[in-house]
Amino acid sequence: MKKKFTYVLLLVLFFGTSAFVVLRYNYKIQNKINAFYPMLERKGALANSAEWMSIKSNSENLIRIVRENPQDKKSALALATLYVQEGRVSGNLSYYDRAALHYIDAILETDNKNFEALTLKALVQLSQHHFADGLVTAEKAKNNNPHNAFVYGLLVDGNVEMGNYQAAVKNSDKMVSIRPDIRSYSRISYLREIHGDYAGAIEAMKMAVDAGVYGDEPTSWARIQLARLYENTGDMRNAEMHYAIALDQRPGYAYAIAGLGRIALWKKDFAKAVSLFKQADDLIKDSYFKEQLAQAYLASGNEKNAKEVLNKIADDITAAVKETEQDQNAAHHTDAELAHVFLLLEDYDKALMHAINEYNRRPDNIDVNVLLAWTYYKKGEVAKSLPHIKNALRTNSKNPTLLCQAGLIYYKIGNQEKAKTLLAEAMLKNPNIDSNLKEECKTVLQTI
Repeated sequence: MKKKFTYVLLLVLFFGTSAFVVLRYNYKIQNKINAFYPMLERKGALANSAEWMSIKSNSENLIRIVRENPQDKKSALALATLYVQEGRVSGNLSYYDRAALHYIDAILETDNKNFEALTLKALVQLSQHHFADGLVTAEKAKNNNPHNAFVYGLLVDGNVEMGNYQAAVKNSDKMVSIRPDIRSYSRISYLREIHGDYAGAIEAMKMAVDAGVYGDEPTSWARIQLARLYENTGDMRNAEMHYAIALDQRPGYAYAIAGLGRIALWKKDFAKAVSLFKQADDLIKDSYFKEQLAQAYLASGNEKNAKEVLNKIADDITAAVKETEQDQNAAHHTDAELAHVFLLLEDYDKALMHAINEYNRRPDNIDVNVLLAWTYYKKGEVAKSLPHIKNALRTNSKNPTLLCQAGLIYYKIGNQEKAKTLLAEAMLKNPNIDSNLKEECKTVLQTI
């Protein structure tokens, strides 16, 4: 230890403090030599794709370079970028977020204004649902480089999740003015949807798809969002078509398979829907697929299987939280997911606990407000629902699930005129939403 300290001191005296910065960075990376993360094997069709072969080869090369030359920030950031991208594609977010942040944080400890490291960190924080932290980090990155389109996309996402919708619109305008591409068009689409403009949202998402690269994951993701917009407006023919195109262009794409499962569910082909949701769940680690599977079981009257799946989701999420609660590089905020699961399990006390936890983090987000409002409604505390459902409606969203839930809340408190307006608007185009919710809305609408 004494010889090492003398060596460092001599270098600092000879080369100045910059030598200490280099050595400190080198030490931070070297300290993680045993934490190099290999790529986890993909499943299904994506495991045999040329894209996957290229990603694995590239990651192995970058790991070798960083091992041999720990001060190579460019290669460390390239490796972190690969981890972030693979986490999105595979659904193994905890693993890849931890991997990426090892290198990102090591760089930021010695170079806290490194723009690429800051943007990657903000991206991971948003992925972990640490939305407030991600927004702060993205602002730091923007201050270092106010002419980069990607950082404005992060600011859009962070502001949307925190419920700062005017700021999100402002940043999306800035983003598209710098670089009109798939990323900026898709964000414009989402903001139009939030503000009730489905026609404009569909138009912008079509532009996003057209701007994307054939078969790339971001292009397929944008096409899935386009299909969901069609579902919400009752255009099942176009929704099914785009799910099929996404699957054709990207074989084994779990979100396209699940989309076709939603279409099968709408057609009341329960066996096909269950099969497709199981296929998607086998491909990617995402509780969304299990939740869709549970809803397919519920729609078909199979409550036993539905509860088994939902309990599995709750157990998996809880176990993951316990495993990562001591590691900020892996921890995700999962209260919103758990609240949805416990609502379906009809465990309203647990649902409320998690909904309140999420609300305390993001009191201005409309999705969080409708989640809390609906939980109070299910608990029979409808008076507590009212301020939250009003908050959820403030952007003039036409989301049919939101309108249904709002209509039922207003009906329960005795405002039949408001309830009729909301429910009629929700059912106007026969959207593809949860079948039990839809039937409840139709029944109430007939009585008003």
